[in-house]
Amino acid sequence: EVQLVESGGNLVQAGGSLRLSCAVSGFTFDTYAIEWFRQAPGKEREGVSCISNTDGSQYYLDSVKDRVTISRDNAKNTVYLQMNNLKPEDTAVYYCAVVPYFCINNAQAMQDWGQGTQVTVSS
Repeated sequence: EVQLVESGGNLVQAGGSLRLSCAVSGFTFDTYAIEWFRQAPGKEREGVSCISNTDGSQYYLDSVKDRVTISRDNAKNTVYLQMNNLKPEDTAVYYCAVVPYFCINNAQAMQDWGQGTQVTVSS
């Protein structure tokens, strides 16, 4: 059974930092890409970042690419999303999702999803 468990969401002030974690199990870690999406109230889910465990390629949303770093720990089957200089517009529920092999940034194509973790940035 594929499982993705997010953690690390919290309430922070603007300018603060958070590190989100996505612990995965139930599939071969290095044959999948892990994608982070976020969804704010009343808005569509959008892709934030992705890392392919197959070839190491990465993707970042333009509005976060100077503030966010995605990384992975193969020994722990975990992908991290380090977010710095957070802004109120980063407030959303953050989800990790899995897709075979490569990043595609298409929520409809994701194979499985985690339950989400809430990030709230106060001004």
